[in-house]
Amino acid sequence: MTAAITGWQCSLYHCRQYARMPEISLTKSCHVQRYLSRGLNSSSSPSVGYGYVRRRGGNHAVSPDVSSLSPGFAVEFLEAFDDEYDGVLVDPNKLPSSAIAFASSLRASLSSWKLKGRKGIWLKILLEQVDLVPIAIKEGFQYHHAEPGYAMLTYWIPDDPCMLPTSPSHQIGVGGFVMNDKREVLAVKEKCPCSCPNVWKMPTGYINKSEDIFCGAVREVKEETGVDTSFLKMVAFRHAHMLAFDKSDILFVCMLTPLSYEIAIDDKEIQAAMWMPLHEFVGQPFYEEDQMSRKVIDACVAAHEDRYNGFVAHQLTSKLDGQSSHLYYDDVLHPN
Repeated sequence: MTAAITGWQCSLYHCRQYARMPEISLTKSCHVQRYLSRGLNSSSSPSVGYGYVRRRGGNHAVSPDVSSLSPGFAVEFLEAFDDEYDGVLVDPNKLPSSAIAFASSLRASLSSWKLKGRKGIWLKILLEQVDLVPIAIKEGFQYHHAEPGYAMLTYWIPDDPCMLPTSPSHQIGVGGFVMNDKREVLAVKEKCPCSCPNVWKMPTGYINKSEDIFCGAVREVKEETGVDTSFLKMVAFRHAHMLAFDKSDILFVCMLTPLSYEIAIDDKEIQAAMWMPLHEFVGQPFYEEDQMSRKVIDACVAAHEDRYNGFVAHQLTSKLDGQSSHLYYDDVLHPN
């Protein structure tokens, strides 16, 4: 079972109000001493760089001694690109390597972006640049999300409520319902201690990054049981909230047709797998007591018997992004 892939929920959320940053020259570079004279040495503003002190509970960023900096030390603006929403995307591959240079450039850039009327700032910090994260947080950036290899931070400049999309809010799961010509269901019993132990169920799991829903269902069935299948239709999906890591969860149930029948289980996750007669499968106490799960099984059986159309995947190209992707819909179109 693979890691969950999250979706985006572009809702509004409130962010903290940031103190006005000291004004600086908008030339390509400026001297640190002029920069310091405009407020960086005040008690309300962090200094241009940070050191670290080990305290109980973790490392803490502290202001370094900048008195040793040369009067001719130049502060460069961060390399960045404007986006179509009056925001800024900072180039992570061109960030200064030293803490002092990064802090100086960050503060200079923030002042410049404010004067230019920019709104949301996206700062991607790579794994090898992790020491820069507490500096950005000290300047008012907030965590947005993280992936293997980087952390994404954001800064909202206007005093209005933040309009940036929130961090990924959903996990996407798939289930594969497979039934052969003998009306036997491909069922698995998982090893994990969950709320429904010893229940025979359809193979389920999370989709991979950039994986189509139906491809994820076919893959999960293959990984857990060794059975090859092909996608027929999407039967149903369930949307639930506040599950793992307080995220929402969408589970898509797909009807698959078997291309092979020999079972070879993944013993890391699966305790057992079998072709189970349909009446035994639905006769389990769990499905008699759980209305949602029973409704899903009923829809799958109806789809298998051609009493329910479900949703078929159609590959189409959208002019919105120029990408080819799959649209799921009932392809039985009735004339007006």
